[in-house]
Amino acid sequence: MTTSTLRGVRDTADPAAGPAVPESPAVPAQAALMDDDFIAAGGHPPHVHDFHQFLYPALGRITVSALGQDHELSSSVALWIPAGVVHSARFSPDAVIVVETFDADRFTLHCARPAPVNVTDAQRLLLLGRTRASEADCDDPAVFAALSAGHPDSLPLPQPVTPAAAAVAGALTRTPGDPRTATEWAAALHTSSTSLRRAFRAETGMAFSEWRTRLRLNHSLALLDQGQLVGAVAARVGFVSTNGYILAFRRHFGRTPGAYVREGHERSA
Repeated sequence: MTTSTLRGVRDTADPAAGPAVPESPAVPAQAALMDDDFIAAGGHPPHVHDFHQFLYPALGRITVSALGQDHELSSSVALWIPAGVVHSARFSPDAVIVVETFDADRFTLHCARPAPVNVTDAQRLLLLGRTRASEADCDDPAVFAALSAGHPDSLPLPQPVTPAAAAVAGALTRTPGDPRTATEWAAALHTSSTSLRRAFRAETGMAFSEWRTRLRLNHSLALLDQGQLVGAVAARVGFVSTNGYILAFRRHFGRTPGAYVREGHERSA
């Protein structure tokens, strides 16, 4: 882990901003960059780094705004921020933040835009262990590889923490095609469907059905990468119809599964 200077973004029209410096391609044309050490208790104003950053709230929440999009981070969702991307951040009052940084000249990030990461138990243990280490190595290739191990196109999927909701999330993660409804899950766990649905909404920010759809779509990415047919993938991850899977995939990824596969072939050609 490293501590580096933040470069604040200021409007070039401000005479107090001083002379402009060369812009990164990711920096808006009206903005100039200036070296500036700054941080507010509630977060960072717009700034940019010359290194890749992995941002993870071990406790609490962070909202990162970059390139016109807000990213909600939690103890189960982290964010890769590529070097040169202007971003701001807001921290919840209880946020405990873990940051890993990597030299942009030494490490090639899989994304050109900020990319959410669904943090695994192994990644969480690694990150927390490094906060306790007296001399954690900076720019560690093994750490970079471990934090880059997830699928780059995965949708962010916060995890619920209430026992019943967490049990459902764990079971669906192991078997995404399980067809049981929230009512059926609640009956199996001797709780009410209202409580279960409320837990998913409060703890993940989305309804149970939307959470399950995202989980299934994430699982489908690896199957598509393996060359499995779209219809077979849809059935395997739990969609009732191939058309329903295609519509959900397009809604979340902006293209059909077939187009996604073709893009993958073009990248690997």
